Amino acid sequence: MPSEFIKSLCALDSLKVSISGVRGIFGQDLNLNDVIKFCQNFSVLIKSKKCVVGHDTRPSSKILSETAIASLMERGIDVYNLGIAPTPVVFRESREYGAGLIITSSHNPLQWNGLKFILEGRGINESELELIIKEIKFSKEKIGSESQINSNYISDAAKLIGNVEGSPKIAIDVGGGATFDVAPKLLEKIGCDIQTINEKPGISSHGPDPTTENLSELISATKKCDIGFAFDLDGDRLIVVMEGKKQTSDIALGLGVAKALEIGYKRFVLSIDTSVSIEKFIKDHGGQVHRSKVGEANVVDLMIKTNSQAGGEGSSAGFILPEFNMCRDGLLTSGLVATMFGTTTFTEVMKFMKGYLQLRTKVDVEAAFHEKTLQILAEKMKEHYSQLITIDGVKSVIDEDSWVLVRQSNTEHIVRISTESTDLDKAKSIQKQVTELVKQSYEQARRNRNN
Repeated sequence: MPSEFIKSLCALDSLKVSISGVRGIFGQDLNLNDVIKFCQNFSVLIKSKKCVVGHDTRPSSKILSETAIASLMERGIDVYNLGIAPTPVVFRESREYGAGLIITSSHNPLQWNGLKFILEGRGINESELELIIKEIKFSKEKIGSESQINSNYISDAAKLIGNVEGSPKIAIDVGGGATFDVAPKLLEKIGCDIQTINEKPGISSHGPDPTTENLSELISATKKCDIGFAFDLDGDRLIVVMEGKKQTSDIALGLGVAKALEIGYKRFVLSIDTSVSIEKFIKDHGGQVHRSKVGEANVVDLMIKTNSQAGGEGSSAGFILPEFNMCRDGLLTSGLVATMFGTTTFTEVMKFMKGYLQLRTKVDVEAAFHEKTLQILAEKMKEHYSQLITIDGVKSVIDEDSWVLVRQSNTEHIVRISTESTDLDKAKSIQKQVTELVKQSYEQARRNRNN
């Protein structure tokens, strides 16, 4: 759980602060003074005195980037500016420079923006976050320099991926985001025939999050192509479209995992809300699985602790290959998936995972009652389900193919309920029962407060 200090700064309907970064509506929750403060504090953590900076294509990103760069330079940091760059590209380059900063709010609506901090190729941890958000008095520093740089990401990724056989026809929807240039160049370099949709930076026919959009243009385009890929605004998420249908968020991760198994990797970390189908597929092929809290930083942290080789988050369509990038990398994943297209492994994964069905819903619960509601819920669920896991929310494993997870939202007055089973009727029944238990737990929490 986040420290009380951090939780106190994360009031609902205002600035969102976590190890995933700082996010808010620009001009309302997040302003330029906030950017200056966070960047100046971040400078204390940059031992190399060098920081690579990139930004996405949101309307506010350029001014936030310029402010962030000036703030870092004021604190004696030499800045290496990538301009518009996907999150995976900045993460990759940060390995060379020691630190990185991305101006993005990933898949959030366009009026949002934020800061994502990178140290030594990984996202920040909780103790580092506390330093970034505290009040610090600074002495005068020698002004740092700014250089414009280009990334070697495409050549590095292509070398890892290898060449694709058969020149598959791939439609890609970059959503007017930061992958507009990198994604087509990478896929073309490894031997794919590319058709690009929404390729103009900052302009898109749909919103930033491909996991929630219907992607009608891409679906239509894939009827004349072999496969389709959609990226979110900063390129860490990937959605796969096949045979005129948008696949689930877990599919991209499942295909990435299958490729990792094919390479010979055996140790994986999956977030607690990732489909059990991926865990079963890994174990069926001789691999081991650790489960982490939800959140990219939590997955990476457990990867480091367990010396794991791959994994990610199914719910956010994010595959992580730490030897290349310690972040969700939609760009790399798209290339790895392309190499598998048409193979027996590809067909096997798709068939296996399509047998698992996930349902997601939410229940209105005031943020002040989140923690108590989940405590009460855990006791109630013990009466109905035998195996309970509480590392992140409340999860019950009902049988080898069925589970339910209840987690509080960090940004809304809701709790989320995720259910999975190979039987749709069973999933619906579990969801209905747990939804009622959540409502009962919330009412009990409110009564206890009033007594």
